[in-house]
Parts: sequence; structure tokens; C-alpha cells
Amino acid sequence: MRLYFYAALAALIAALSFGVYYYHDAYSKADKDLSLAKETITDMQTRQRDVAALDAKYTGELADAKSKLADLQRCVAAGKCGLRVNVIKQTTATPSLDDAASARITPDAERDYFRLRAGIETITKQLTGLQQYVREQCLK
Repeated sequence: MRLYFYAALAALIAALSFGVYYYHDAYSKADKDLSLAKETITDMQTRQRDVAALDAKYTGELADAKSKLADLQRCVAAGKCGLRVNVIKQTTATPSLDDAASARITPDAERDYFRLRAGIETITKQLTGLQQYVREQCLK
């Protein structure tokens, strides 16, 4: 009877030992998976903050450039500032035309100039921001 008791006790200890090792390995794997998930989440949050800061920086710069362009446009419209135009004199013109009033661009050309300049500012800021995003986020 004692022999059966010891055999049963040994079998119970063996079963418990197997269970402890089995669940310990499962716990270790789950713990590693959880740590990896936490690291991934932390990395994603850091990247999101970096991207938000990058977006805010270039959005601010774009707004500043548009504001400066709008100020220049108001100054030109008010007549306080002028747009410089490089004019090439033609040799076939009469001398009296060379002494005419200074060259001035048409209102349509002036609007086109400001439209193009605003487009250039927008594209430049977007491209610069995208390049920095690729360098800082995609190439990590």
C-alpha cells in the first residue's frame, strides 16, 4: 500500500513538474510576445509624434510663405511696391519709344505671376516635407 502511495505521489509530482514547465514556457513566450507588442506600439507612437511635428513645421512654413506672398500682392496692388520686369530693348524700335514710360506688366500677367509663385511655394514646401519624412521615417 505504501508502495502504491509513493508511486502515486511520484506520478503526481511528475505530472505537476510537467505542467509547471509547460506553462512556464508558454508564459515566457507570451511575455516575449507582449514585450514585442509594447515595443512596436511605443515605436509607432514615437513615429506618429515625429510625423505630426514634421507636418506642423511644414504647414506653418507654408502658411508663413503664403502670408508673405499675400502681403507682397497687397503692396503691389496698393502701388507701394512694384514688380521688376527685365525688358530687352529691340533695335528696330524708334528712338522715341525707347524713352517711353517704364515697362509695366498687365494685370493678367500680374495675377498669373502671383498664382505661379504661390504654386511654387506650395510645391516646394510639400516636396521638402515629403523628403524629410522619407529620410526620417521610411529609411529608419
